[in-house]
Parts: sequence; structure tokens; C-alpha cells
Amino acid sequence: MSAVINIGTRGSALALWQARWVQSCLEQIFPDKSVQLQVIKTKGDKILDVPLAKIGGKGLFVKEIETALLNKDIDLAVHSMKDMPSEIPDGLCLGAITKREDPRDVFISRDGSDLNVLTKTARIGTSSLRRSSQLLHAYPHLQIIPLRGNLDTRLKKLDSENMDAIVLAAAGVIRLGLKARITSYFDTSFILPAVGQGALGIEVREDDPLMQEAMHQLDDFETNVAVTAERAFLHQLEGGCQVPIAAHATVNNQILHLTGMVAGLSGQPLLRENISGHTDHAVSLGQSLAQQLLEQGAKEVLAQIIDCQQ
Repeated sequence: MSAVINIGTRGSALALWQARWVQSCLEQIFPDKSVQLQVIKTKGDKILDVPLAKIGGKGLFVKEIETALLNKDIDLAVHSMKDMPSEIPDGLCLGAITKREDPRDVFISRDGSDLNVLTKTARIGTSSLRRSSQLLHAYPHLQIIPLRGNLDTRLKKLDSENMDAIVLAAAGVIRLGLKARITSYFDTSFILPAVGQGALGIEVREDDPLMQEAMHQLDDFETNVAVTAERAFLHQLEGGCQVPIAAHATVNNQILHLTGMVAGLSGQPLLRENISGHTDHAVSLGQSLAQQLLEQGAKEVLAQIIDCQQ
């Protein structure tokens, strides 16, 4: 291992916060090494004037970073797990999934009003088809306004673009010290989070056993098991980050509880089921839950969405 460890990261304030947290951990693990950040722009960072679902492809926020890792320009990569496709490129692996922050979505309104008291035609900003589908399922008359940009930019657009409210991931808001901006938290029984939401993934090369071993120290077992089940669910559905698929798993006394959802763009239909089993069977539980939804019509729902995006 060289004297310098290079961490690949996106350049947003949230991505840098996440990478610096990993940097501080590595400085304790390797006190004799210099741990540096290398900012890499991804396709998702470069194209800001088009809704994510319209850009197409998987790995919009990770592909360029993974290429740098494979080329050995960096030694590890820090990602938000919700941005990671269900398949990891050959030659790479997840060295750790860190302890999860609050996985829920949050509602941030311009005047502090909760969703229930806003007018039926309120303007709600979100970049996520998963969020908009679930919102429209319950409130079909809402106006969903496409919202791109990093977290700070989206908060500014709440005022500048005359929106009534925006929906964001709680984890990012909390990590950036903006918890006071949150109007309310969405219970997972209403808005199911994105696969992996709130967790960080540290990606390393398969041919780097020293880094893999070091990353084991940052891995959180329960988060890893939960996210593994969620990703197995996503993979079985052959879905990406930009379709209305959601999953959330929790672990209690080695029993994993997983809920999954697939919805149409308008919120109709909305298919939702849950499953439980031992943590040893995280992958098969995710696959089984996906199969339940496929048998209820999820394949046709997703096919229609893909047709709309092309």
C-alpha cells in the first residue's frame, strides 16, 4: 500500500461530508498514511437541466468514479447506497456499508405547513419518481415539479421557484446540519424510502485485500444485511435508481423485515408487500418479495414506465 490513500467522491456538499467522514475513519486506521479526497464529476452532476429519469442509463452518479477505481486512479470510492445500481462492475466490490442514518424522506414546506393542510393543487418539488408516485397515490391532485441539483440548490429553489414544499432524504438534511429546516418526517408506511437510502457504501477493488480488510472495520452488520435484502429486491425487478421502486428493511434479533413497492408514474397502481425471515437469507428474501410483486403485475407496470421514458 502506498503512502497516500486516495478517496474518490462527487463534489457536492453532501458527498464531501460523506467522504470526509470516511477520510477521518481511515486516518485512524492508517495513522502513517496521507488520506486525500479526489473529486470526480459524474454524468448526473454534469446534466442538471433534464429530469434524471430522462437521462437514461444506470449509475448516473457512480460510473465515472468506478472507472477511476478500476484504473487505480483512486483506492476506494464513497457512494450514497441509494445511487448505486444493483449490479457492481467486475473487479469491484463493496468493502463496507456503514451504519445507516435515518432512512426516511422528509417534507420541507416554505411556510412550515404540513402536507395535510396544503391545498390539493400544491406545488411539490422532487427529483424522484419513487417519491412522486407515492405522493400522487395519496394526493392525486398535487402538482409535482421536477427538482434537480444538490441539496442546497433544492432548498433555494423552494423559495425562488414558487414551490409550496419539497421532499428530500432525511439523511442528507441531517448530515449537513439542516435538521431545523424539516417540517415533518414521512413514516415508511406512507412513503417507502429508496433502496439503500441513508447508508454509505465504500467500494474497493477485488484485487486489493488490504483495503478490503480495512473497510471491514467500517461495516455495520445490520445495515449491510438490510441493504443487501433491499438491493436483491431491486436486482430481481431489474430496476434502476430512476424508476418508482422502493424498499426498506429493518433487523430485530436476527429477523429481517422487508417491505417493497412498485408504482405507476401517476401512483396507480401501487403494489406493496412485505416479508420476514432470518438475516442469513437476506438475498433470497429480497428475491422472493420481488417475485411476489412481479406476480401481481409489477413487470407490466415497469415496462410501461420504461416505454414512457424512451
